[in-house]
Amino acid sequence: GLPILEQPPLPEGGVYVLELSSYQIDLTQSLDCDVAVLLNITPDHLDRYDGFDAYAASKARLFAMQSREHAAIIGIGDTPSALIARSLSARGEHLTKIAPGVCMDQSRWPSLQGPHNAQNALAAIAVAQALGVSEAAIDAGLQSFTGLAHRMERVRVRDGVAYVNDSKATNPESTAPALAAFGRIHWILGGEAKSDDLDACAPQFGHVACAYTIGAAGPRFAAILAGKVPVEQCGDLATAVAAAARSAAPGDTVLLSPACASFDQFRDFEDRGTQFRTLVEALQ
Repeated sequence: GLPILEQPPLPEGGVYVLELSSYQIDLTQSLDCDVAVLLNITPDHLDRYDGFDAYAASKARLFAMQSREHAAIIGIGDTPSALIARSLSARGEHLTKIAPGVCMDQSRWPSLQGPHNAQNALAAIAVAQALGVSEAAIDAGLQSFTGLAHRMERVRVRDGVAYVNDSKATNPESTAPALAAFGRIHWILGGEAKSDDLDACAPQFGHVACAYTIGAAGPRFAAILAGKVPVEQCGDLATAVAAAARSAAPGDTVLLSPACASFDQFRDFEDRGTQFRTLVEALQ
């Protein structure tokens, strides 16, 4: 990422937006955010920490370093995040909790579809309000937001089929929201697995028209999905994109959301997503 301390200072009134990994929080001792946000905590980086509780404790430090009168915004859809929010209850009006399953009209936000993006939008709204942004500007921002590369990025619509790059989804918990966001999906998954199951994705299997497995986890994932959804073992991304393109019908979505790290076949998740984009753009 961009080394923030190497950047020239912003003019008065400027806002620094930092996306912090647990690694960065571990190395930070005095970061007092005006607004601190936690969307969720799911198992990750457990090779670094002494269990999931230690990983969650690392995330919690973001709020421990923060002044009580500064804004804390926390999604409470998982137990560790909810416990962190509960520990901050004395902050009163300076604490915003975002519950899962909020029903809201997302039809005017084309790049913010699915239940997880409802939570993301609510968090962004709360941040903007805490910073004094007007409601009109917030609404305009949500409507004009085009999404981020490799995060449910709509690459192309071809013959009525949408192609979506969600290469950043490197574990099943990250893939599950993408599967919930579309009605009929041709799902490309696999790579270097971080877990031995797809349990987090199982509630959304009904949206999957066919799965196309790639990479080292391909055979394992194909075995898990057998009998639940149609599966093709493709081995590599080019074969999977071609197979999905042949099978998809107008109204379907071809979704790269691997539920795995990328290092078995790619430099990183950006490389994987970029290669997906190149393959999709080359379809005739």
